[in-house]
Amino acid sequence: MTQKEIKLVKEGDINQPMRVLLVTDEQDLKTLRKKSKNIRNEEIKDNPDLQYFIQRLTRTLDEEMGVGIAAPQVGVNVNLFLFVRLDKPDYPVQVAINPKITGHSKEMICFEDDGCLSIPDFSGNSKRWTWVDVEYRNEKGELIKERLEGYSRKDNFTGIIFQHEFDHLQGVLFTDKLCD
Repeated sequence: MTQKEIKLVKEGDINQPMRVLLVTDEQDLKTLRKKSKNIRNEEIKDNPDLQYFIQRLTRTLDEEMGVGIAAPQVGVNVNLFLFVRLDKPDYPVQVAINPKITGHSKEMICFEDDGCLSIPDFSGNSKRWTWVDVEYRNEKGELIKERLEGYSRKDNFTGIIFQHEFDHLQGVLFTDKLCD
């Protein structure tokens, strides 16, 4: 993280949610459209600034009652997001640092009612893969490789959440992927 981003993160108490950037604000939109940068692997474990940021981001996700949030949505352009594991008991929140999509289904579906914390009061149907092979590091720096499936709100849509949040790190919004 840059010194400016660390200052932004430290402006609030560890239990205080951060302000979610909105597409309706010109400066916010510039940040949301910017491609994020990787966090060096050696800076993940035992990094107090990063751990502080993860806690504040978690608090923001709780406050907003979302299923995922990416660092750029609070003004920090690093490759990090949180996503709710709808495919696991008790729906834990997973930290994904420097995530990659390493493979995906050939089939794409129209995921119904995609929405975003940065685009309030709007939802739409977005083009998504039915499964994705992913790799990322957790908050301890451990490498995780797995296949995330699920594409229906009736069951599990963990794979969709991952794709949505991954897009944020590329400066892409779900409105860029709306079905015809």
